[in-house]
Amino acid sequence: MQIHVRKNQYAGFTLIELMVTVAIIAILATVALPSYQNHVMRANRSAAASFLMEVANMQERYYLDARAYAADMSALGASTPAELSDRYTITTVANNAATPPSYSVSAAPKGAQSIDSCGTLTLNNKGEKGHASGATRCWD
Repeated sequence: MQIHVRKNQYAGFTLIELMVTVAIIAILATVALPSYQNHVMRANRSAAASFLMEVANMQERYYLDARAYAADMSALGASTPAELSDRYTITTVANNAATPPSYSVSAAPKGAQSIDSCGTLTLNNKGEKGHASGATRCWD
């Protein structure tokens, strides 16, 4: 039995096959990238919301000891975590002159996170969670 092989057959891909592959990859990337960016933005927002709740707990512990809310983060002995400091500005405001005393904590997005549709997240001493937009799932 003899096998005949042509000498002018080349192994490899044609330019058309390569361009079709590149086009498919480009289409997949245009679909996947916005979804990934949205997921990262939601994860950052969730981290900020979690930190706001942590600061609210610190405020309540501070209130038990001092019978007043802390005026700023340094009085609580807290600072914004490094993973949030590039994406959010966390502030706390206390109104101890009011009856009863109150506070509010906010996370204002900055940098790449500033395009987040929820905007600034807020939390106060009554446990009321707010945000700067009409979006419905900002604290999820």
